[in-house]
Amino acid sequence: MPDSTFAETLVAGLSDALIHVDADGRIQVWNAGAERIFGYSAAEALGNTLDVIVPASLRDRHAAGFDATMRTGHTKYGNGDILSVPALRKDGSRISVEFSIVPFADATGKMTGIAAIMRDVTARFEELRALRREIAALRAGQG
Repeated sequence: MPDSTFAETLVAGLSDALIHVDADGRIQVWNAGAERIFGYSAAEALGNTLDVIVPASLRDRHAAGFDATMRTGHTKYGNGDILSVPALRKDGSRISVEFSIVPFADATGKMTGIAAIMRDVTARFEELRALRREIAALRAGQG
């Protein structure tokens, strides 16, 4: 098993965002990838909730899901699923991210937090949306 230096180097060097929140929903880990993707420095993000990156229209739903996971220890997204959601950057712009989560629990099974590995897929999402529009326009013209 690699030592803690390996884990620290891995977290620091990921180009993807690695974010860990505790059971209260407070950001405890915010790596350089998160700084690059979301525009907040670690100093600005640490201790805040994920509301800094969750769009206002999704905050209630996110909070309800997070609270249920912390209470029950179960999540429908913890089995290696890749999720796609909109997110916010510090400048207020919306981006599209894909992410997977890793739940953390103590020895008794009580949830202690969740980590997420996130990737900005905005360019791919916009390209796919443009292609879908083009296909729809071509189909409409052939009707």
